[in-house]
Amino acid sequence: MEQRYNFIVYFCGLNQIKVIIVRMILMPLWKIWFALCFAIPFIILFPFFYFALVTKRFDTVYKLKRVWARTISIGSMLYPKIIYVSKKYALPKPCVIVPNHTSYIDIIFSPFYIDHTAVYMGKSELLKIPLFKYFFVYLDIPVQRKSASDSHKAFHKAGAMIDAGISMVIYPEGTIGDRGHLKPFKNGAFKLAIEKQVPIVPVVNLNNWWYLENGGFFKSNGRPGFPITVVGDPIETKGMTEKDMEELKNKVHTFMKYELDKFNGKKN
Repeated sequence: MEQRYNFIVYFCGLNQIKVIIVRMILMPLWKIWFALCFAIPFIILFPFFYFALVTKRFDTVYKLKRVWARTISIGSMLYPKIIYVSKKYALPKPCVIVPNHTSYIDIIFSPFYIDHTAVYMGKSELLKIPLFKYFFVYLDIPVQRKSASDSHKAFHKAGAMIDAGISMVIYPEGTIGDRGHLKPFKNGAFKLAIEKQVPIVPVVNLNNWWYLENGGFFKSNGRPGFPITVVGDPIETKGMTEKDMEELKNKVHTFMKYELDKFNGKKN
């Protein structure tokens, strides 16, 4: 009996060592490979991106983003699976797309379900990234999250984009959640959709953080696999006023939480 117990302890110890090896060696190596799959195609495509941005050919910019996303997907062996709650549909144009935020690949792979040109609202720190910053100089909207006046200007610009027929992508949590857990929503995206009377499209990234997790380079997840995204039905805002904003926000939050709970098999 004692020998059997010792064997089990030894076997469990070996499994723990294997997990440590995977986390300390293989995951960081894969992350380096992912970074190369991200950066090399971007550098190759950058002259085309830049020309399309400065000449305001925004449809071309988004088509290039779709090519870039597919290249990253194939190179990194990440194969997104898109599920529609009811049936596959063409997203309303324009609309406000509100995904939960679990990983950087939420943004990278969003062109797999966004079928027309869309503008992203992101943190102003992205303006410091060489080359990539030009997306936010010419098209996407940077925002300083701690500045009320800057946030107001950013949402005014977002409204102008919608008036021009361009959809907005806004992550209502405002930041990446911890290990896929849903954070409270900010009001901006829902207020914008109501003011402009355009549909809200809720999107749930179920497991992106399994494959590229925000956090320490050696401690966080990073591996190939099958990220899953659920696209909800559009929610009309015609006839809604600011008084309906809280109800709209809660409706989207409830939908996302339900999908996450169902996927995880437990309360999120």
